[in-house]
Amino acid sequence: MTQTIFTGGQFLDVKTKQLVGGVEVLIEDDIVREVSDKPITASSATRIDLAGKTLMPGLVDAHVHVVATLVDLAANAELPSSLVALRTSKIMNGMLMRGFTTVRDLAGADLGLKLAVEEGLIDGPRLVICGKALGQTGGHTDYRTRFDNRPLHEASLGALGRICNGISEVRTAAREEIRNGADFIKIMANGGVASPTDPIHVLQYSREEIIAVVEEANNVGTYVSAHVYTDQAIRRAVECGVHSLEHCNLIEKETAELAAKSGAIACPTLAAYEGLAMEGEAFGLKPDSVAKIETVRTGGLRSLQILHDAGVPMAYGSDLLGQLHKYQSIEFTTRNKVLPAADIIQSATLISAKLCRMEGKIGELTPGAFADLIVVDGNPLEEIGVLEQHDKLKAIMKGGQFYKNELAA
Repeated sequence: MTQTIFTGGQFLDVKTKQLVGGVEVLIEDDIVREVSDKPITASSATRIDLAGKTLMPGLVDAHVHVVATLVDLAANAELPSSLVALRTSKIMNGMLMRGFTTVRDLAGADLGLKLAVEEGLIDGPRLVICGKALGQTGGHTDYRTRFDNRPLHEASLGALGRICNGISEVRTAAREEIRNGADFIKIMANGGVASPTDPIHVLQYSREEIIAVVEEANNVGTYVSAHVYTDQAIRRAVECGVHSLEHCNLIEKETAELAAKSGAIACPTLAAYEGLAMEGEAFGLKPDSVAKIETVRTGGLRSLQILHDAGVPMAYGSDLLGQLHKYQSIEFTTRNKVLPAADIIQSATLISAKLCRMEGKIGELTPGAFADLIVVDGNPLEEIGVLEQHDKLKAIMKGGQFYKNELAA
C-alpha cells in the first residue's frame, strides 16, 4: 500500500464551485481515501506541499476521437490498423499530458484500446467507448465522394463508423457494438462537416430507426448519443429518447427547454470548429467540408447561452481530428466568452463524469473516487486560461500514479 498526502494548497471543490484553503487529501494506492479540513495522520504517507497551488480533479473530455489520426477521415480509414493503434497511443498520451484523465470516445475506439490503457500498455486517459458510430448510406459516417462506390473500410480501426440502414440493420449493429464492448451507442442523426455529401441541415435516420437503437441501448441499461446540429434534428432526437446530444450548435430556446425537461445532456464541441477553421484545410479537409465550418461555428457561442438559460447540463467536448488534437484545451477559453469559469470546470468534471456513467469515481476528489487529479499553478476560477497553459500543470496523476510531477518533494 502506498499513501500520499497533498497539503498546503488550494482545493477546488467542483461541487460548490469554490476554492478552499486548509484542505488535505490522502491518496491510498489508486483511490482518494480522505479529504479533510484538519491535518490527516498517516505515518507512512509521503507528504507533498503544494505551496499554494490549486489541487483539482483530473479533467474529463466527453467527446474525442482517439483513432482519428488524420483530419481526412476517409484516408484515416484506409490506414493499416496497426499504424492507427500506434498513432492513437501517442494521441492519448497527449490528452493525458493536458490533464485529461478520462475521455469518452465518440466513434472508432475499440475494446482493445480500452484494455491496453487498463493494462498499462498505453499511458493515456481512462477510455469510455461507443465502438463504431452508426450511420446511414450517404450520412455522416459515409466518407465516400459521389463518384466513389467502393465498399467502406469498416473493419479498419481507423474507420470511425459503420453504415446500417433500416430497423433490422440498426438493431443488429447496435447489438454487435454492445457485444464488442461498447459502453453506449452513437448514431449520426444530422449532416456533418467532415462527410462530403450530406449538408448540415440533412436529417439522418427515420424516427423508427432512432427509436429502435434507443430501445436496444435501454435493454442493456445504457443510452444513445446522437450527432446533431440543427434545431429540428435535436428536437427529433430528444423525442425519440436520445440522452446525449452532441454539438447542438443551431438549437433554439423551445427545443433546449424540451431537452432539459427530458433529462438530456448536451456536449458542445466548439474547439473542433476553431481548430478546423485555423488548420483544417492545410491538413486535408476537403473543400466541401471547409465550406460547412462557418455554418456551425457561428452558432456555437449562441447555443451555449441558449442551453445555459434552459438549464440543460453541458459536458465538455473537443471533437478534434488528426493534427488538430493539440487544440483540445481551447474549449475552456472559447466557452468562457459566454459562460462562467466555474460552470465550464463543472462541465469538464462532474457533468462529463455523468456521460461516462462514472459519477463518484471520476471528475471529483471525494472519498472512494479514483485518484485522478491535477495540480495547477494558478486559480482556474479566476483565470480559466491556465488550464490551456500546459506548463502551468505542475502535476498530473491518474489512478494514484504520477504521469507528470514538477512539485517539490
